[in-house]
Amino acid sequence: MRNANLSLVLRHLRDHGPRSRARLAADLGLTRSATSALVAELDGLGLVRSAGVERGSVGRPGTAVELDGASVCGIGAEINVNHVATMALDLTGAVVSEHRLALDAHRHSVSEVLDRLAELVRRTDADVRASGRETVGCVVGVAGLLDRTHEVLTIGPNLRWKDVPVGAELRGRLGAAYPVAIDNESNLAAVAEATPGDAGRQDILVIFGEVGMGGGIVVGGRPLRGHQGYAGEFGHMIVEPGGRRCGCGRVGCWETVAGLRALLDAAADPDDPVRDPDLSLEERLAEINRRADLGDARTLAALDQLGSWIGAGAAMLANALNPAAIVLSGYYAELGAHLRPTIQEHLLAGVLAPQAGGTRVEFSTLGFTAAVRGGATVALEAVFDDPTVVSPRSDALMGGAR
Repeated sequence: MRNANLSLVLRHLRDHGPRSRARLAADLGLTRSATSALVAELDGLGLVRSAGVERGSVGRPGTAVELDGASVCGIGAEINVNHVATMALDLTGAVVSEHRLALDAHRHSVSEVLDRLAELVRRTDADVRASGRETVGCVVGVAGLLDRTHEVLTIGPNLRWKDVPVGAELRGRLGAAYPVAIDNESNLAAVAEATPGDAGRQDILVIFGEVGMGGGIVVGGRPLRGHQGYAGEFGHMIVEPGGRRCGCGRVGCWETVAGLRALLDAAADPDDPVRDPDLSLEERLAEINRRADLGDARTLAALDQLGSWIGAGAAMLANALNPAAIVLSGYYAELGAHLRPTIQEHLLAGVLAPQAGGTRVEFSTLGFTAAVRGGATVALEAVFDDPTVVSPRSDALMGGAR
């Protein structure tokens, strides 16, 4: 019961911001003495701190408490076709460390890619320790169909990986004292978009586009993974029977008309710089935006075609699930200003319910960091589930206080 109440207080501060002990007690239905004892224990673990006098309260103002980011971090990591990346977030969601290494996964063996990622994770953990914090876990997102029970990437069509035991391979390389878990990168991107305390971000679909296309379903602020963990493979809905062959081997997947390759094929000739894989994706998308801003007819036509396909697929999903929002992440967000009108037009036309059933189109502000942010967020859930997994501060052990 004590651990459950510690979790309750910590989550409430995360979701609703700084609170006085009296207000926490009222919000949570606990006694003031019990709440004060819980806050004191969380302070001893380095998870909360004083936030000054609570403003706007009735009666005598109390001292507010808030989350403290000085003690623990979660690490998120990602394996994608064009890069491996890591990020460490503290308990408040602030970035403590971030690393990204561009690579072409098709030019490297599976072992080489995992070696590169493991090195980034070690560097990130070293940054966390150098900051005086403790790493509580690492969650790695990988592009493809993942058997989460066995942590095996069953099929990674765009990586061209099959039956790779990613979890066991990475744990063997890291030998870490903290837990290491594997997840689908698009599910992690969806977690990153579900903002705690924001009611409009608790029931959403996230469509994540990079070289491939995936997605995540968030219900009540938590990812919906499906019976065997394979939910969210939006990119492999068949939307154009008889169309282009997909990397998964089937024909007409949504990814074949709304993935990055489809846009680049429509927007540029094979020798055009925007199709040069040696340039970063950000540089290539910036050039597409530049051309669109200048009114280049071919670029605008390609973006209009892309927006039409995204909107048509989004309408299918909205008819089935009626989310509060469809959040477009990854490369879609980079092109959002040019895609929004066409997507909204096709969403409204394709959803049976009036005004698309209240489903709105939003674009992520996280850029290409959504998956690693989501991974770090999931890693930190261990602390919110049970704050006592954190080692007490040394000054607390000696009876000190901040």
